[in-house]
Amino acid sequence: MDRGSFSIEIILTLFAFKVLYPNAFYLSRGNHETDNMNKVYGFEGEAKAKYSDKAFQFFSEIFNTIPLANVIGGKIFVVHGGLFSRDDVTLDEIRKIDRFRQPGSEGLMCELLWSDPCETNGRLPSKRGIGIQFGPDVTENFLKSNGLDLLIRSHEVRENGYAIEHNGKW
Repeated sequence: MDRGSFSIEIILTLFAFKVLYPNAFYLSRGNHETDNMNKVYGFEGEAKAKYSDKAFQFFSEIFNTIPLANVIGGKIFVVHGGLFSRDDVTLDEIRKIDRFRQPGSEGLMCELLWSDPCETNGRLPSKRGIGIQFGPDVTENFLKSNGLDLLIRSHEVRENGYAIEHNGKW
């Protein structure tokens, strides 16, 4: 969303699709929908240059309302980042996260926005320095514990636009 000179036009287009198709178009908040990333990658500057400080604050407030994850059809978990540093996280616990704020540098909200999969079982420190890396066993356990079939995430660019990993579960 913040990778170019037309980020505002892109996010407004996405919001328009959400209004037009509220039950068929899902938005998930990512790590770039935070004030820190907006400053680093230029969205803040774009909003202030095209409009005003107030406009940027308005977008920041809107980004805080975007869901941290979605469950589609009761079986598909969609999130920007990934999974967690502990095994017992439930969908109810995720729903209870206060998303109407900026994320911290640790905790469930942070991990939803920043974590990445890895090929080995278990968990590893993140190569990004925030969030964690989680293995196929972590994915399988989370899905099984929450009655889900599939995890879809968007945090990383992949060749051909997607990758199927973690035994087909991600």
